[in-house]
Amino acid sequence: MIGKFATASVLVLTILLGSLALAQTTPAAQAPGAPASTDQAPAAQAPAPQAPAAQTPVTQPPANGQEPADEESISRRKAKPHDYKNWTYNVGGGANLDSGTTRTFVRGGSGVGAVGVARNANKYLALRADFIFANLPLRDSTLQLAQSPGATNHVFALTLDPIINIPVTQKYGGYVLFGPAVYRRSGSLNSSTTVPGSACNAFWSWWGACTNVSIPLSGNFVNSSQNQFGYDLGGGITRKMPSGVELYAEYRLMHGSHNGITTDVRPITIGFRW
Repeated sequence: MIGKFATASVLVLTILLGSLALAQTTPAAQAPGAPASTDQAPAAQAPAPQAPAAQTPVTQPPANGQEPADEESISRRKAKPHDYKNWTYNVGGGANLDSGTTRTFVRGGSGVGAVGVARNANKYLALRADFIFANLPLRDSTLQLAQSPGATNHVFALTLDPIINIPVTQKYGGYVLFGPAVYRRSGSLNSSTTVPGSACNAFWSWWGACTNVSIPLSGNFVNSSQNQFGYDLGGGITRKMPSGVELYAEYRLMHGSHNGITTDVRPITIGFRW
């Protein structure tokens, strides 16, 4: 019986010694809230990578002092060139066809010259000023009435006309014009055998020498100069050349009068506009 007790005692002692050795090998669990052991150093933490700071792009000024493209496009739209010239010039020449009382005393087909300038409001409307010269040679029958071997006679005209341009195609166009005009008709007989104080005939009245019923005694009837006011109207066609210059042909009706004395000319002019 003593032997069984001794064997049980050895077995208990062996279990206790094994438990004690196991407790020393395994560290005790750290109680919650307890401070960390000073024997163990905290693990080194790698620094977190930082994202590069966003950089605000710097707007570079455009070269040569130019504005940005959008502003340039706006500027171009605002400054869109118009499809007409601000000023148009013309020069031409041709012949005159007389009418009215003037035809009675003047031969037709004499020379005509014209120069002008127009200020365009748009491609359709303009205001045009022209200076026109027309030669008015007297008929042989007129020289017999004047009892003169020869004479010179002409008219200068200054017109100011609104003009309406009518584009037809890219090459061809037309226009009409009308407005007031000022005329100065001047003439001179080489000589005259008419006796001063003689009764006036139709020529002397048209010539402007007769203020009453007879030729003035002073002899000034040889020369004539008179200013007249009136109008003109007409139209023309144009043909644009490859150079951009326009070839034009124009026909006008021109009438002036003063104190019942009239001057009528019908110039046909061919020239250039640019």
